[in-house]
This record gives sequence, structure tokens and C-alpha cells, in this order.
Amino acid sequence: MENPLDEILRISYQLPITVLQDINQRIGDWLAMGGKDTDPYIEQQLRFARGLVENDEHDR
Repeated sequence: MENPLDEILRISYQLPITVLQDINQRIGDWLAMGGKDTDPYIEQQLRFARGLVENDEHDR
């Protein structure tokens, strides 16, 4: 699996700006507190983003 941050970046254009800003803030806070970009929390943010993208594709 690629780095979760890389994958979030790859699908970021498909996310609403408010969602992208929220994910960015959460990840920024996590990293500022000493977290790593490969921690499960970052993967959780990726799963959330993927879920939104997949739901949007199903709604079309």
C-alpha cells in the first residue's frame, strides 16, 4: 500500500473543499503532536476520504 498521505493527495480533487480542509487540519494536528504519516489515524482519514469518493461515484 502506498503512503496514506500520498493516496489522500491523489484523490483530493474529488473531495469537497470543506472536507479536504478538515482532513488537512486533523492530519496537521496529528503530525504536530508527534504522530507519523503512516499511523493508523492517517489511514482512518484515508478510509473516510475514500468512502466519500465512493459514495459520490455511486450517486452519479
